[in-house]
Amino acid sequence: MNAIDNKWIGQRTIRPDGVDKVTGRAGYAADNTMPGMIWGHVLRSPHAHAVIRGINTAKAEALPGVKAVVTAQDIVNFPLDKSVMLGIQDMRWMCRNVMAREKALFHGQPVAAVAAISEEIAAAACALIEVDYEVLPHVIEIEDAIKPDAPILHDFLKFEGKSSNIAGTMVNKVGDIEAGFAQADLVIERSYDTRPVHQGYIEPHACTVSCTADGKVTIWSSSQGQFMVRAMTSLLTGIPQSNIRAIPAEIGGGFGAKTIIYLEPVAVMLSKKSGRPVKMVMSRDEVFRATGPAPGMKATVKIGMKKDGTIVAGHGVFYLQAGGLPGSPLRGPVGCSFAPYNIANVLSEGFDVVSNRPKVAAYRAPGAPLGAFAVETVIDELCEKLGLDPLEVRIKNHARPGDKAVYGATFGSITFVETTEAMLNHPHYKAPLDKAPAPHIRRGRGVASGFWYNAGGESSAQVNITEDGNVTVTTGHPDVGGSRASTANVTAELLGIDHSRISVLIGDTASIGFSNLTGGSRVTFASAMVVTQSTEKVIGQLKERAARIWKIDPEAVDWDNGEARPAGANAGKFPPLTLKELAAKANEMGGPIGAGIQLNTVGADPGFATHIVDVEVDTQLGIVRVIRYTACQDAGRSLHPSYVEGQIQGGVVQGIGWALSEEFLYDKTGKMDNASFLDYRMPVCSDLPMIEAVALEIPNPKHPQGVRGVGEAGILPGLAAIANAVHDAVGKRFSSLPLSPPKVLAVLDA
Repeated sequence: MNAIDNKWIGQRTIRPDGVDKVTGRAGYAADNTMPGMIWGHVLRSPHAHAVIRGINTAKAEALPGVKAVVTAQDIVNFPLDKSVMLGIQDMRWMCRNVMAREKALFHGQPVAAVAAISEEIAAAACALIEVDYEVLPHVIEIEDAIKPDAPILHDFLKFEGKSSNIAGTMVNKVGDIEAGFAQADLVIERSYDTRPVHQGYIEPHACTVSCTADGKVTIWSSSQGQFMVRAMTSLLTGIPQSNIRAIPAEIGGGFGAKTIIYLEPVAVMLSKKSGRPVKMVMSRDEVFRATGPAPGMKATVKIGMKKDGTIVAGHGVFYLQAGGLPGSPLRGPVGCSFAPYNIANVLSEGFDVVSNRPKVAAYRAPGAPLGAFAVETVIDELCEKLGLDPLEVRIKNHARPGDKAVYGATFGSITFVETTEAMLNHPHYKAPLDKAPAPHIRRGRGVASGFWYNAGGESSAQVNITEDGNVTVTTGHPDVGGSRASTANVTAELLGIDHSRISVLIGDTASIGFSNLTGGSRVTFASAMVVTQSTEKVIGQLKERAARIWKIDPEAVDWDNGEARPAGANAGKFPPLTLKELAAKANEMGGPIGAGIQLNTVGADPGFATHIVDVEVDTQLGIVRVIRYTACQDAGRSLHPSYVEGQIQGGVVQGIGWALSEEFLYDKTGKMDNASFLDYRMPVCSDLPMIEAVALEIPNPKHPQGVRGVGEAGILPGLAAIANAVHDAVGKRFSSLPLSPPKVLAVLDA
């Protein structure tokens, strides 16, 4: 199907959820109520690190209005000596993240929970729970956690034969880096650090749970995957998955952070104990203190380059904060940092470091923006010192189809060079920049690139023709970034009917086949694939029904522009049958019309992005302002261009926040100091320029519509591009993010 022939694919159609959301009618998890519902509240640790010697809940249980109390004894205990994996999550850590067991590992970790007839009574009851803590020394920063005399969070963790806060390692290697560095005309080695940042979703975690007398559980919650909610809740409560139904609500943002659960198993056990439906909603303070941020990083990167710009060797060492329990996203920096380039000699090493912070969760291309920050700034410095254009150097070294990446895969149809060439030829890159528009203002321009794996995975779809000749499509993916709009466009295109006749639903775990998480830039890729195959089966059924009516062979029927037509003069002369007409005759001609497909989708080739950014630095105040931004990546095919542009722009904004203002601040007791949107400084509209999103459309040959994932690559280059632009403005290199005014002034003064 050629793009020029498309009627709906590529159109900016009205989003299916748009009216409900702008009128306030969309149903989010916190909007749910049930007859007899009671409220759950969590007691959280006041200490960053403490042994839990005992918990006495008697006073809380005796408080009038209290219906149930839950502690770690009510959550399945996964022993520490054996891994139990669900996707990338280890249940040893999840059971302790949901409810502290042997120790409290960070300030705000759940220790107990109460269900009562009101929120106020539940909170009062939590205050009556007596916890016997043995307070231990705590450690917050990576450099402190890896010292020989650091407080050890987990005695069973060993590194090089000794108890350690290094919980795991990852190594990717190609070639011989020492031989590679020997070939270089210039070698630069630099060290970097970044701070943990929160995903900043507007909607806090919330759920309502009903556990009935026959053992059946229903969960309404905000998540990026209802099947994940069902599976994790089953493992953590011991209730069979077949007895749990997880229903997805609308989601008010997630960005990866809602690919795990916090409240659901606790609410299930409170409901089971009380015999009443239980509702739990986190406060914003709880979200900041106890749900996963992206990790902070300490890294050292060394790169060797020849005078002609050929990169001959790269060595990266990345330490990532995991939080109080293991599991930082090492594959982000270790696998992605050098992946845009064809470098013969690379050693990329990662270390997972635990410290007394909340356990990290996924955040848009987990870990990869950190590695890109380090590698892309070293490349920029090499280009500067050798007098080379930084985009031309990236083009010279670009990975090609058939190259083997440092993380082991052989690249298929990749398009990094096209995105970079588009930026090299973009008017922004060629535009003059007034470097000193005022005595205390300096301006600079920076570029950077980035890589993300992209994913396929398990997905399901069902397409049904309604009795009045319209269409209902059900998929199994929560709609985080516009998948319903894309699904409607694809279905309307294939059936040849108006977009308004398509209704798209997100099925729960009892109404649609298994579908993996919404994450990994996979959903539009995967859902379009299963929806296409389901719709094609439905078209086959429609042709069969027409053939029965006309008493001809189904092969002699064409489906075109929403109608069944004889395939040619030899098939006979019959008036076309519309979808509505065939639907009206469905019961006479074989029954309901519909089809479903379940696939483990493959063919999601990686995504690349290249960005150009102009900044303005106030040298008196240390304030960095972004004044122009252009971001390019290949969408393969934009099923709904507004959503593609929105994904790119959203990633850019989050990268700006990471680079300039966002960070977790801790006091000396290990308590987060800025657990609110007032003090945690995310960018707002007045901080941002108009962001130009350049979405190339180079179709992915492995997908029926040519789709590539776009959700994550947009965040990757921003950290480095901004740091490079600030250097261009003031002539100083910055190795620590965020580039807050005190840091900028300190470097300028030095």
